[in-house]
Amino acid sequence: MKLLLLLLAFCCLSLSRCEEKSVPYDYSATIECLDTPYKPQYNGGIIVNPDLQNGSQGWSQFGNAKVDFREFGGNKFVVATQRNQSSDSISQKVNLEKGIFYTFSAWLQVSIGKAPVSAVFKKNGEYKYAGSVVAESKCWSMLKGGLTVDESGPADLYFESENKTVEIWVDSVSLQPFTQEEWDSHHEQSIDKARKGAVRIRVMNNKGETIPNATISIEQKKLGFPFGCAVENNILGNQAYQNWFTQRFTVTTFGNEMKWYSTERIRGQEDYSTADAMFSFFKQHGIAVRGHNILWDDPRYQPGWVNSLSRDDLYNAVKRRVFSVVSRYKGQLTGWDVVNENLHFSFFESELGSKASYNTYAMAHAFDPRTTMFLNDYNTLEQPNDLTSSPARYLGKLRELQSIRVAGHIPLGIGLESHFSTPNIPYMRSALDTLGATGLPIWLTEVDVDAPPNVRANYFEQVLREGHAHPKVKGMVMWTGYSPSGCYKMCLTDGNFKNLPTGDVVDKLLREWGGLRSQTTGVTDANGFFEASLFHGDYDLNISHPLTNSKSSYNFTLTPDDSSPKTQPSLFVVRI
Repeated sequence: MKLLLLLLAFCCLSLSRCEEKSVPYDYSATIECLDTPYKPQYNGGIIVNPDLQNGSQGWSQFGNAKVDFREFGGNKFVVATQRNQSSDSISQKVNLEKGIFYTFSAWLQVSIGKAPVSAVFKKNGEYKYAGSVVAESKCWSMLKGGLTVDESGPADLYFESENKTVEIWVDSVSLQPFTQEEWDSHHEQSIDKARKGAVRIRVMNNKGETIPNATISIEQKKLGFPFGCAVENNILGNQAYQNWFTQRFTVTTFGNEMKWYSTERIRGQEDYSTADAMFSFFKQHGIAVRGHNILWDDPRYQPGWVNSLSRDDLYNAVKRRVFSVVSRYKGQLTGWDVVNENLHFSFFESELGSKASYNTYAMAHAFDPRTTMFLNDYNTLEQPNDLTSSPARYLGKLRELQSIRVAGHIPLGIGLESHFSTPNIPYMRSALDTLGATGLPIWLTEVDVDAPPNVRANYFEQVLREGHAHPKVKGMVMWTGYSPSGCYKMCLTDGNFKNLPTGDVVDKLLREWGGLRSQTTGVTDANGFFEASLFHGDYDLNISHPLTNSKSSYNFTLTPDDSSPKTQPSLFVVRI
């Protein structure tokens, strides 16, 4: 009896420890600047004294800063003053483990004005950036980020700002570790809520009697989640390419064919024939098209004749371009990339003034008021140390665009190019959390991975899984269109349209997500019911009963209900 009690006690203790270790992920992020910071997420995780309630415990000077511990309105925080170097701040030593996903957050303030502040982990002489925020004076801003490490060992967490004239104020710091298993469980939980729905099918005969043991076959015809790949014009007339593409994808982007340098090579001579032919082909196959792009802010990618124009001539050429391309495809696209890479480049601003992109969005909206207008740029997810396009900078540009005064509001979207090398997956998730707090639709618009062949497919899979599982992401397009002269950074197939390892990743994920005409089968129970959890999408339903030799076919669409989470499965009553 004692042995049995001991075993029971051990099992309960083990179970409680397992339950304690399985920490749910907190997708919340705050993008407003607040008078008082929120409490640290996860109660601080592995950070000692995360809310500074115990004074200097766990915290120390980094560099040559002077460190003060202050209190205002009952809130305690730490301040780095007298900074002479960007890295002069406060620090805490932590132990980081290889193979663990770390989610980081902190609340920051600066003494005057505004200044970007980054969270950095120094380990073995290397610096890992976990994220940044544009901190303000007189209110607290939330920085959310994350990191992984290549080897286990101690590290110094500190905060840095290139503006050495400001004090850095820090409070409510959190560093939460997650195992691979926990991280994967977050995917599963999020997918169940955001990407899937329960269906309940009841089979009856013409007399209204339920039919037990009827055979059910459900085949997905089309994914509900928009997932696709960019293409070039070489898909036209190439049957093998067309077959490979249309079997897999529900959305595409033209790599070059809608861009200004393609449609107006000579000033005043517009040619949309290639773009129109491509658009017609995809429309025929029920594949949505993203508009890419109206203008590109990179000076290297303008039509050759643009650079010689006067300011007035350029303004008129831009107006004509916006009207021409937007009105041509009005109401037919799933979104427009309006001024491409507007955070990193400023060709039109330098030529036409600071309101150039502002005016372009207003014009595009006037010509096509119902289509979502995307801000599209790179490194917001890929590089936490690129402050030009950090989530905070991205939010600043969105606020500028949201201030445009037009009739109604411009429907804006968040386009994240997602050109990765070595992905920082915890940072990617946290950046999506931050941008997701806007409530605007997020798309990963140009996904690829530039990495050695032995790790490329694995990295690619990590990125796609993270994007698909995040509840705020509404679609993904890969920048992997096949071209005989070579793909941009990576291909999915060879010239015979046989999958490369990256293409195998796509097919594996499509099967997991219900694509490639995947099937769900079973039989009705004693009361004529059959239940299944299915990914959102369009389905064919076939029902048969061998004893009565009767068959019926139906189709249905399972869609997400964004307004209120469903607690009951969708009920379909069918008769055979």
